[in-house]
Parts: sequence; C-alpha cells; structure tokens
Amino acid sequence: MKPKPIGLLLLLLSFFSAYGQTNFRVMFYNVENLFDTLDNPEKNDNEFLPDGARHWTVGRYNNKINNLAKVITSAGEWGAPALVGMCEVENDKTLKDLTQYSPLRKADYRYVITESPDIRGINTALLYQRDKFRYLMHKAYTIRFPYNTRKKTRDILHVTGLVSSRDTLDVFVCHFPSRRGGEQESEADRKYVASVLKSKTDSLLKIRKNAYLIIMGDFNDEPSNISVSNTLNTKPITRNINPTGLYNLFLPFEKRNDTGSYKYGKQWNMLDQIIVSGNLIEESQSIRVQPSTATIFRRDFMLTEDKTHGGKRLKKTFHGYHHEGGYSDHLPVYVDFTITTF
Repeated sequence: MKPKPIGLLLLLLSFFSAYGQTNFRVMFYNVENLFDTLDNPEKNDNEFLPDGARHWTVGRYNNKINNLAKVITSAGEWGAPALVGMCEVENDKTLKDLTQYSPLRKADYRYVITESPDIRGINTALLYQRDKFRYLMHKAYTIRFPYNTRKKTRDILHVTGLVSSRDTLDVFVCHFPSRRGGEQESEADRKYVASVLKSKTDSLLKIRKNAYLIIMGDFNDEPSNISVSNTLNTKPITRNINPTGLYNLFLPFEKRNDTGSYKYGKQWNMLDQIIVSGNLIEESQSIRVQPSTATIFRRDFMLTEDKTHGGKRLKKTFHGYHHEGGYSDHLPVYVDFTITTF
C-alpha cells in the first residue's frame, strides 16, 4: 500500500528531525582597507582621514560599509554565510557599523577581532551567526620575527565554537605579510608566519581526538608557493585522505588565466584560500565539506572594465588615489559544509 501524501510528509519530517542536515557556508573576504574616519594616534591611519590623502569622509565610509554588506548578503544566496573571515579591518567600530547599522544587521552576526601590532592598524576578524556557531573562546597569536624584532604584522585569529552537531570547530583567520619589496625578498616573512600557524594546528591535532580545523585567509602566496604547500604542508584532495592532514580546497584555481581572487596587471592570482583538516573531507563525519563547492564569489556588480590590461578587473574602493566607490581589491571565496545531527 502506497503511503498517502500527508503520511509521507510526516514520515520525512520525522526522519529529518532525527537525522537533521543543515548547510553551513564559510566565507573569507579581504575587504580592502576598512577604516573608520577617526584618527588613531597610535597607528599610521592618516591616509584614511577626512583631511588625509584619500579624503576618507563619512559618506565614503558609509558607502564602503553598505557595499561590503551587499557582497556578503549576495554570497549567502540561500542565507547569510554562517562564518565570514575578514582581513584589513581597522577596529571594533567598523565591524559594529557593518553588522548593526547596515543591511547586514538582518543576518544577526556577532564578531571577534584582533588588536594586532600592525603599524597601519589593520586586523583579522570573524563574523559568526550564533544559531549556527556557538562561540566558546578565541586567541590571537602575535607574530614576532626572530630575525627582525622591529617588524610587525597581523595577528593570527583562532576562534573555537560549537556547531549544531555539537562538534567543536576551530577556525583560523590569517593575513600573511605582503609581497612588498618583491616576492622572493619577502618570502621568509610568509614562511615564518606559516610555521607559527602550523605549530598551532599541529598542537590541536595532537591534543584533540578528532579536531575539525578550518584555516582561511589572504596568504599573499599561491597554493603551490612554499609558505602554503611546504611550510604549512597543505595537500590536494586525493582518494587517500589523511584525517590529520591539511587540504587546500582552492589549489585547482591556481594559475588559471580567467579567474582568481586578486588581479595584478594581466594576471589573476589565487591569494585567498580556505584550507581544512582531512577529517572534514570524509563522508562519515558529522561535519564535512560538500564536494566541488569551493567558489570564488564573482558578480558583475563587483567588476569593471580593465582599460589597461583588457577584460575585467575588480571595482575597488580606490583605483590608485581615485575614489572608485567600489567593493574591494579582492574577491571573496567560500566553501559549503554539511552538518548532520544524528
């Protein structure tokens, strides 16, 4: 006897209440100089003041806040991303304005932000939705270069929380040192930051029986560069997954002429990446990566004609010193996870 439609519906509802599955989108976004308009005398933020070189007015700042809210909301598609890692964020005020006084307030985000020693005053941060990620604690790892004690960079943010399956999730948000001065000349800095990050993830994987790790950030290196592939020891996804290994979900996007998260001249680069521990790839886990969901979020409104190099380029906040009123000089990236409650 075939079940009646109402009976079938009740059967399905009872099944999903016992074996619930939810989507969990994790996003990273270098938001390009999210500064407020107030002077911080302890940091070099003079460029982003109303009387500074970029004439950073309240109107321009509010436009920036609303533009970022538009991107994050659009990237949510079926709902706002559960987690949004960010870098190039100045302070608590900018995140408060973004999460409480912009269209993003409907997503009901909370946030954590570092207080890095970076001379410009930019930080890493994480937005999270409390109904999807229950915050437990966070740490900020300050980088101290042994070969140059005067050099300063952004802290690594480490946030620990519970997801709806009651599993503990550890999230690392990074912004590695830039390539200013040359890729090879600055490589040692990125390798050292990667070594600090690696020591923290290795410790978690030893202490916790089944540690779920997500690492996201602007690495200022491609997935195959030494800092990411060798020092951090990330691998491509293969049939044989090591549960305690680290796997770079954005390795397939590297060296493609048509896309990337950042465009330098004619070349698109894959500087923004999301890396996971191997157990998050295994199908048997209660929280796991949905296959083939690693995405560079790219929409027409975020792009403009590249009159110098052809094709499209990112519509930035500033193009040189010209206020373009755009979004960022990076595209965000995201990955979808499935969380199963047994």
